[in-house]
Amino acid sequence: MASSPCSNSNFDSGLEIKTRSVEQTLIPLVTQITTLINHKDKPKKSERTLTAIHRVGQAVNVAVGRFVAVGEAIASENQELKDEMGQACYEARRAGDAIAQLTDVGSAAPTPSDDHVTVFSDRTAMVKAARMLLSSVTKVLVLADRIVIKQIITSRNKVLVTLDHLERVSTFQEFVQIFSQFGNEMVEFAHLTGDRQNDLKDEKKKARMAAARAVLEKCTMMLLTASKTCLRHPDCESARINKDAVFHRMRCALEQVIEIVTEARSCGENKIPSASICNGIKDFKYTVESLREDLFCLTPQSLTGQLEALVERTEDFTDSAYTSHEQRQSILSLCQQTRQDTQQLVLAWVGVQSGSSKEATENLEVAILKTCHSMGDLRRELHKVAVGRASDLLKVHGEQLPLRALKAAGAEGNLEAVADYSRKLTEQKEQLVETCRLLCHVSCTEPLEITCIHAEETFHVIGPQIISAAQTLALHPSSKIAKENLDVFCEAWESQLCDMALLLKEINDVFEGRRGDKKPYLSLPRPGKHSAGLKTAKAVKLDAEEQTSMAKLGLELRLLSSDVDAELEKWEEQEHDIIRQSQSLASMAYSMYLFTRGEGLLKTTLDLFHQAEVLSEEGLQLCLSLRTLSMQLIDEEKAAVLTETEKLMALCQQLQMGAKTPVQGKTATFQKVDSTIQTSRSLMAVVLPLLPLCNKLLRKHKSERTSLSSPQDWRETQDTSAPVKEDTALNGNSSNGFGVKSLEEHMASLNLLESK
Repeated sequence: MASSPCSNSNFDSGLEIKTRSVEQTLIPLVTQITTLINHKDKPKKSERTLTAIHRVGQAVNVAVGRFVAVGEAIASENQELKDEMGQACYEARRAGDAIAQLTDVGSAAPTPSDDHVTVFSDRTAMVKAARMLLSSVTKVLVLADRIVIKQIITSRNKVLVTLDHLERVSTFQEFVQIFSQFGNEMVEFAHLTGDRQNDLKDEKKKARMAAARAVLEKCTMMLLTASKTCLRHPDCESARINKDAVFHRMRCALEQVIEIVTEARSCGENKIPSASICNGIKDFKYTVESLREDLFCLTPQSLTGQLEALVERTEDFTDSAYTSHEQRQSILSLCQQTRQDTQQLVLAWVGVQSGSSKEATENLEVAILKTCHSMGDLRRELHKVAVGRASDLLKVHGEQLPLRALKAAGAEGNLEAVADYSRKLTEQKEQLVETCRLLCHVSCTEPLEITCIHAEETFHVIGPQIISAAQTLALHPSSKIAKENLDVFCEAWESQLCDMALLLKEINDVFEGRRGDKKPYLSLPRPGKHSAGLKTAKAVKLDAEEQTSMAKLGLELRLLSSDVDAELEKWEEQEHDIIRQSQSLASMAYSMYLFTRGEGLLKTTLDLFHQAEVLSEEGLQLCLSLRTLSMQLIDEEKAAVLTETEKLMALCQQLQMGAKTPVQGKTATFQKVDSTIQTSRSLMAVVLPLLPLCNKLLRKHKSERTSLSSPQDWRETQDTSAPVKEDTALNGNSSNGFGVKSLEEHMASLNLLESK
């Protein structure tokens, strides 16, 4: 069972918090209740202090009343949660009333003969009421979160039903009609799962969700062309194989999403290794260093056994046909050196156990250092081999020669040439699959391990799909649909190579101690993007003249992204949401700069416009984090942050609308590119001064919280009895029903230190 979301709190909700939205909603309540409980009970209190305490208690009660009203409305819409939610709301209301009574100034009014006044002198009753309040509010939020999970499951079920219909269609007319419905359902599912992915606290689950959603996004377009090809050529076996593989992969990805949100055990999860070689080395070094503290924490046999298990895993490197002789000998030599150093460590260890002389202790310390050093050398060599292999493969396969040859052979109807180039593509696939496995060994973090496994599986699956699509085209060389289908699968292969390049960079960043906790930029299927019968905007590249005219603007964007990176390095709290979101913005802005030079992963204008949409979405998430920060600040500080936040939000919305606006013709497209880069530059220019301001305010707020111990230090809040704006959800006007987000809005009023 997890404790309450505030790690320094004394309260235990008794419920495990799995999402950031629930956690962030509870933090203000935990903070204010903790402050209320821990204030110093002085013999005398000024009238101002008594009034402040009274206001805090009344404000808690009013806010809880609003919150409970939303919870009760949720219960009325979801009968399966009615009893649990009703009980939790009842307990929350009762606890709020108790806190209001215990902080009532009137019940503690001083008499002329008694100058000793205390408010809620029954501290036990206050602690009990606070615990009940936190526990019941947490339960309401967790129950509301179950509704979000239910929405995802319901959406998945609708997709599965439509997927079954799609698989059985026999005419183009029927297919177009059902695929249109399928596209809308996938959009809904993508948005629900995207929100869930961003909300998850567990980085491992978040990475698995990202991988599953990436499969669904890419497979949606594959499903369209593979199904059309099968309909056009119903007797073609290779077309049927191609289509069946897509449907199977989509169903597996849908199932993985549900396993993640419901926390079910899965076969896919069992495929994930418990530890890479990198993590094995980390564990081994930790074990060795623990001998300094406890000589009897393990036996020599267990230490050598741990080492041999680790060395055995290096066989993935040494047994590979693609590892050079020099690299193989280097790895084997380092493994042998590690064995020798570990043996010396065991001897020194036994020596200290038999007699703790100064010389024996020094020998043990030297042996520990040597063993850890040799392990470090082994890790560096393995990293060098894996990363070097991946870099070389990306360079060699960047030209996509087998894919081009397959397309040409298929278009010529040359089955013999298709078979020949298919063997070459299969060899390339095996190299990439093995390289992904080696990268997994040196990735060092579980999210990166999962991403490596996803890349390995993707190459393993798409390779044969490309071959079956090429075979279909070779059998029907005049078929435009078969050609389009092969193009889509080849694009998916190229896209995975780009993803592998990004993955390689992140693994290097972690190894070299740079930013390693990066958010994946996964696109969401958009309405109409995959609709049958609709022509999408043409993807074009900037020509030399256009690149020249964009050079100055692009350079400004690059400088701003570099300045943002520099500001982020000054922050102490590197895990803060503002840090992560700003890092994402800087990285995406840099990608857009590379686009203006004709470099990087954004190849076409459509890539740029899509990146702009993702950047705007991330910017809006940053706005939410900034608003959360502002709730902790005094009026002047809050106004400064909110003013800049409003500017940022307006630019994000402008960028989003501009990216979605359709254009026709070369001139209009270039104007849209220019506008997109300009707006992105303006957006980054707003983010840049916000970062040092937020960093300064967070430090100040942190230092003030450590000294905040008396009600006299509290800022008086204004009267909370002002009319509350009626929530549309309470009127039943919300099309999405109730969920955590509507509760968050009401819980914001529990931030009792904020002046309204």
